[in-house]
Order: sequence, then structure tokens, then C-alpha cells
Amino acid sequence: MITIYHLNSSRSERIIWLMEELALPYALHTLHRGPDALAPPELKDIHPLGRAPVIRDGDTVLAESGAIVEYIIARHGEGRLAVTPFEPEFARYLYWLHYAEGSLMLQLLRESTLERLLPEPDHTPGMARIRAATWQHLQFIDNALQTSAYFAGDRFTAADLMMAFPFTTLRQFLPHPPDLSAYPALAAYLQRIETRPAYERAMAVAGPPWKT
Repeated sequence: MITIYHLNSSRSERIIWLMEELALPYALHTLHRGPDALAPPELKDIHPLGRAPVIRDGDTVLAESGAIVEYIIARHGEGRLAVTPFEPEFARYLYWLHYAEGSLMLQLLRESTLERLLPEPDHTPGMARIRAATWQHLQFIDNALQTSAYFAGDRFTAADLMMAFPFTTLRQFLPHPPDLSAYPALAAYLQRIETRPAYERAMAVAGPPWKT
């Protein structure tokens, strides 16, 4: 059985959600953020970087949410939630699966970090350019969702598991979460995601948000 080392309000909820979607058994080891929002030191006993998520599957210990998602689907998914290389949506599936962390999260965290560090971000040269880049990403995502119900086409896949987090739990850590009212396809997509039974079960298991 896979053990998930879960940090509340973190990317590790993706792995709980994945296991619920696949209806696979798992053991949950939950750790809680301290008052500073950081992971507790004991997480380094599991993985040297002390960051979640981490899983243990037999003798295998694996970190990085994207790698874990691909690992579980390949080892235990029996073809579910993936797109095969022979399907026309394969390249699209791969793109969004990796775009979530490689581009989108990087941009959102870049903007939020600058807003926290700069004394007057609204009057700092370059901040408008950073925010404009975020809007460009949001419009790009909204355009993609205008043509299909999910990121890799008309069926839910692991790409959606990766893409939802920046617009759900991550928002509580952003000083000024992006206003999604100008992106109706994205807003409608999130409503579809949040009503999935597996997502609801995962969020109930993952625990309350860090900030209340």
C-alpha cells in the first residue's frame, strides 16, 4: 500500500485526490505547518529536502507531485487518467501536465513573492510587466478551456490533477489572488472540478486549510 506524507495546504493534496480518483487504497501520514507556514522539521526524516508531497511505495520513496502522479498512474493506474502516445491528445496532455509547475506556478509565485518583498509594489518599475504576464497566462488557460471541458480534451486526466491546485488551495497563500471573473471558461472549469466526488473526498481527507 502506498503511504502519502501529506502536509496540509500543499501540493500533496494532488496525490490524495489522485488516489481517490483511482479508488486505490493508501495510508495517510499527515503533518501540519507551523505558525510560520513552513513544514515541520520531521519531514526531513522522510525526504532530505523536507518538502511535501512524498510517497513510500515498498522500498521506493519519491517526492515531487508531478513525478508522483506519473509514477502512480504508470505503476498502479491501469491506463486510467493518462493519455497514450498513440492518441491525438497526447502532446496536449503532456503539455498541461508539466505546464502547471514549469510555467504557471512559477509565474504566480514570482508575482506573489515580489508583492511581499517590495515596499510599494504598485509603484515599482517592472511590477506591471510581471502582472501583465500573469494575465497573459490566465487568458491562455481560459482560451484552452473554451474548446474542451478539460485540459487534455473532453475527459478528465492527470493534467487536470496538476492544473487545479494553482487556482484552489494555492490562492490562500497569495497576497492578491488573481480575479478570475474575467476568465469565464476557467471559472466554469473550477466549478466542475470542485464538484467531482473524488475531489470532495480528497479535500475532506486533506484537512482544513492552513489559513481560516
